[in-house]
Amino acid sequence: MGSELGDVEQNCDKVKVLCEHLTEPTDVLVLPEVWTVGWACRYFRKTAQKISNSSVIDFLSSIARKYNTNIIGGSFIVKDGEDFYNTCPVLNREGNLVATYSKNHLYSYYGCDEDKYVTAGKDPVMVELDGVKFGLTICYDIRFPEIYRAYAKEGADILVNCAAWGAKKAVAWEMMTKSRAIENQCYMLALTQSGYIEDEQYNLGESRIIDYKGDEVNSLMKGEGIITSNLNLQEMYDFRAKSPILGDIKSSYEVKTLCVK
Repeated sequence: MGSELGDVEQNCDKVKVLCEHLTEPTDVLVLPEVWTVGWACRYFRKTAQKISNSSVIDFLSSIARKYNTNIIGGSFIVKDGEDFYNTCPVLNREGNLVATYSKNHLYSYYGCDEDKYVTAGKDPVMVELDGVKFGLTICYDIRFPEIYRAYAKEGADILVNCAAWGAKKAVAWEMMTKSRAIENQCYMLALTQSGYIEDEQYNLGESRIIDYKGDEVNSLMKGEGIITSNLNLQEMYDFRAKSPILGDIKSSYEVKTLCVK
């Protein structure tokens, strides 16, 4: 989806309409980064909400109950004391908030000043939904394979990256999301906002469901909409058993620098 800048209510209405396309039972619904306000940092603090009385959480809870689905709710800006965080909420089928993950790496280059508006989260968060383990990340986190490896070592089944990714970085987005799936032998759900932002800036709008070998299961390459797939976890487990590459990871990789004269 493409978000209306700074308009939480309108963006909730847009999600509501998009969800009307869910014609089959759905286990997990995943939304993009800062779908509530769009990628414009100046709106972050203005629209921030406390988790304890959040209209965004209330809205997602109603969607979870209506469609009997778990929700990985992209992200919205959360106020906690004096701090602000870019936070992904996770709700179960009953509409209960069961986990939150705050973006660990903040993108603050090329005119973006995310670190001036929000604080970086401290820890990775993996959440189990219906017996399936999801490793949560947001946007710029994709450039740090260490966090995904940590999830893999803890038994992750599916890696998730909810993003608002710039249109000029299409190659990086495709290559890194597929690489995280391949190197960790996990499914990857990689989705980003679409459409115009402002000041001649655009979201990439390339969303993919990627399997544990790096192949695309499904994709939506532009525009707004919903893509769905059935993921066969048993096939992934069998693949891992035949090629248990994660067991070959060394406990450390000490670099020896040689000076040749």
